[in-house]
Amino acid sequence: MLKNFFILLLLALVISQFLRPDKNESSYDNITVFEEQAAVTPEVQTILESQCYDCHSNVTRYPWYMEVSPVSHWMAYQIEEGKEHFNVSEWESYTENQKDHKLEEFIEEIEKKEMPLKPYTWIHGELSNTDAERLISWAKQRREKPIIPEEDTTNVKEIDSLQVETSNTLTTK
Repeated sequence: MLKNFFILLLLALVISQFLRPDKNESSYDNITVFEEQAAVTPEVQTILESQCYDCHSNVTRYPWYMEVSPVSHWMAYQIEEGKEHFNVSEWESYTENQKDHKLEEFIEEIEKKEMPLKPYTWIHGELSNTDAERLISWAKQRREKPIIPEEDTTNVKEIDSLQVETSNTLTTK
């Protein structure tokens, strides 16, 4: 009886290797938008890249052990959960109030040492006190002085110090 159970378990593990979850792989473009709009400093960017983006963006770096089921399924779930709460790749879609609230939660989670999650730190290491202070300081500054994106001037042409909106139709002045 016990032998049959282990055979079924082994068979389930082998089959699960072929049933992979979708990977969280996208473009870094949306992360760049977040970094520009939130005025991320180079020091903070390094910390975010090493400790946050894997679970809180649409881009994840997958280590070798992520190819093994059931770890791959568990991590896919963790990544989806992280993105649900805060996704820097979706920063542009948040309202100003939502952005402020996300930063408020970001600060709280780091202050309470609830982020990064313990299972993540087992392999990637703890967030140092210095790095935590840098992240908190940066987020508090962003909450005090929200960054307002510059106007999009891609369709504006300056002629004799007058701005004229250009379009696909030909106009003469």
